[in-house]
Amino acid sequence: MTQAAHPDAPQAPLRYARVLSIAGSDSGGGAGIQADLKTFAALGCYGMTAITALTAQNTLGVSGIHGVPPAFLKAQIQAVVEDIGVDAVKLGMLHAPEVVEVVAWAIDHYRLPNVVLDPVMVATSGDRLIASETVQVLVRELFPRAVVITPNLDEAALLIGHAIDGVNALDAAADELLALGANAVLLKGGHLPGDDVVDVLLQNDGARKRLASRRIASRNLHGTGCTLSSAVAAHLALGFGLPQAVERARAYVIGAMAAGADVRVGAGHGPLNHGFAPVPTHRLPS
Repeated sequence: MTQAAHPDAPQAPLRYARVLSIAGSDSGGGAGIQADLKTFAALGCYGMTAITALTAQNTLGVSGIHGVPPAFLKAQIQAVVEDIGVDAVKLGMLHAPEVVEVVAWAIDHYRLPNVVLDPVMVATSGDRLIASETVQVLVRELFPRAVVITPNLDEAALLIGHAIDGVNALDAAADELLALGANAVLLKGGHLPGDDVVDVLLQNDGARKRLASRRIASRNLHGTGCTLSSAVAAHLALGFGLPQAVERARAYVIGAMAAGADVRVGAGHGPLNHGFAPVPTHRLPS
């Protein structure tokens, strides 16, 4: 028979599942750092941030971008990692080569685990969010350091140099993205026409998985990509393997889209309903 612990015995310390978002701020609250924090909280994780840029943004588009100096971005990362610690990292808007280099340094210096790279290049509104000269630095420095990259079709087209013209082209495009040095690719096919949305997860061991779901009719799609990558990072922080993290993250985004489809926020592309089914913050052994 198992004996009960003595009430005066020291208790093992607990901690939260900790996820750091290194990304840009969306003043409208639907994407970027704001969406990331909402996602982490809804999935039971403790969210932290290192802000790369400020945007003047709403549901209609981006009207201004103000970059954070690389030295201050580095200071934010150091402050968080050296005190609180990190179980997973989501990378979003990295608009300049110097910013990418700081992030690559931090990943190596602190051995940051479970890095999810959302190569944010184009906003839902069509606004370009990354300088052209940054793309090659992003590929060289961060693709090999990330557990998975999560481009949408527009971002994938910029990376591989040609459009992806249908569902049947997703597998070949994922192969091309993997050949750029990524460890795994989650290629999102939501911009393709059709009643179903099809995504492809390809890992560098050859494992390939297609994930399909019925399209949700909604104008409120702002921040979908940020939310998905954040949800993948959150589930990695909770201990799930990559395929399971992707499946669970995708289910969360589908639920958030459905729960927010009938709400009007602003005059353009509104946000998801990130808080449609929140769970308590998970407490893990230290």
